[in-house]
Amino acid sequence: MIRVENHLGVIEISHDYFSKLIGHAVSECFGVSGMVATSPSQEINSFVFRRDSIDKGVRVRSSGGKLYIDLHIAVSYGLNIAEIVKSIINKVRYVVEDTTNLQVEKVNVYVDTMKVANSDA
Repeated sequence: MIRVENHLGVIEISHDYFSKLIGHAVSECFGVSGMVATSPSQEINSFVFRRDSIDKGVRVRSSGGKLYIDLHIAVSYGLNIAEIVKSIINKVRYVVEDTTNLQVEKVNVYVDTMKVANSDA
């Protein structure tokens, strides 16, 4: 849970909410071909349910009222990785700050693999 205290009281937002919000934002970015599991539980869920969950590869931490986000992604082969990562960082920061009004201190993007597009000619 992420806890935020203000003059009206305490607000608690679940990690699950953040993971799904960020997963949707990342999946909409050009060049991202998927997310990569970062924990055994994410890997098991993918295997058992035979589908990728939207929050796979997302980790959110908080410290001092600021958020730190780690993303593990797969990118499409042949595209500019630096531009893809810059786009992801900007989009995730905007979506999270706009939706929750919490400050994102840092977004770390780890490119774990590249995927080649299938060309059935």
